[in-house]
Amino acid sequence: MEHENPISIHGKGPTLAKMAVGEDSGHWPVPEGTILAPLWKRLSAFMLDVIAFMGVLSIFTKWRILDAFNIDMLFSEKWWVILLNWSIILATAYLYQKYLVSTLGRSLGQRWFGLAVVREDGEPLHRTDCGRRAFAKLRYLLPINIIFFMIDAQHIRRRHTHQSSIDLACASIVVIANSLPPAKRLHLR
Repeated sequence: MEHENPISIHGKGPTLAKMAVGEDSGHWPVPEGTILAPLWKRLSAFMLDVIAFMGVLSIFTKWRILDAFNIDMLFSEKWWVILLNWSIILATAYLYQKYLVSTLGRSLGQRWFGLAVVREDGEPLHRTDCGRRAFAKLRYLLPINIIFFMIDAQHIRRRHTHQSSIDLACASIVVIANSLPPAKRLHLR
């Protein structure tokens, strides 16, 4: 008597592997063959993005934007300069993330590492979701909130979908761009 291999995904009928892959716990199915981005690439891309927009801000403000990190100034009569600089940093980071991800399908750092931000079904992320995602990522920039960064890194590591809490809230995934089916890569630049 022949038995079907329980781990085959090519056989007919529901095998254990098909049931495990098909079980999506309320999420859209990830396109077949798509490779989720590893944590180290996501962290590296984020750091490269911060370097990029902070470099541009530093040049435009003649390095005055770095006063945001001057703790001595916080206790002087120029404390408002720190608040102003942080407002500029956060606004720039928001606009950078929102508009690059909505137009290019990824930020410059993600492009460098060959990543893409898409919905869980592989389609482009909607502009409103890009805005929510960009706003939520601002918490990573605040020095006091490094704990959020560490918690989300653990989520990315432990979840089978490699999603941070921000990704879950926006129904997005970060993938290796070339692993997306060709039809789903058309919006990437």
